[in-house]
Amino acid sequence: MHPACMERLLVAALLLRLIRAQKEEGSPGGETHIQKAVYFLQELMQVPLNFRFILYRYGPYSFELRDALMSLRADGLVRLEPQRSVGAKIVPTERGVRFLDSRQAALGKWMARIEFVAKALGRNGALGLERLGTAYFVTHRATIEATVQDRVKEVRRRKPHITANDAKEAVEWAERITEQAATVR
Repeated sequence: MHPACMERLLVAALLLRLIRAQKEEGSPGGETHIQKAVYFLQELMQVPLNFRFILYRYGPYSFELRDALMSLRADGLVRLEPQRSVGAKIVPTERGVRFLDSRQAALGKWMARIEFVAKALGRNGALGLERLGTAYFVTHRATIEATVQDRVKEVRRRKPHITANDAKEAVEWAERITEQAATVR
């Protein structure tokens, strides 16, 4: 099998397993939740998914990931399930479950990292994920000399609707989650 095809299959399996783990943790499972979880899986947990993320409307966002999720839909591995409250959640189809089950062995080394991210983000709503994702984005790119207050100011500069208190809590969470992530491998 061609290496690019093998990589695409592994990425699909990783995404499906993350979607399943998020569901197990009570996540609403919409695209925003998947975007933030993949961001943390890739950037915090060093899972080599190779998506490019930018800071966008609701925090870190990857247009490539959006396309990958659309490809999973086109391949019949996931479907959209309408929700009463907001938008739709992305759920594996029966075909997606069979695909994932057939690739469990390939995911072994990543399982603890996937579960860590799903648990860390848990039931956060879109606004909470925006704060956490933006705080980590800023923290991850900050210079070593950047204080908590410097990063709070940067979060607020980029997202003025986030209060100073919420930004501070999110930056402190980003520090804690970075420390905790170092113990998961």
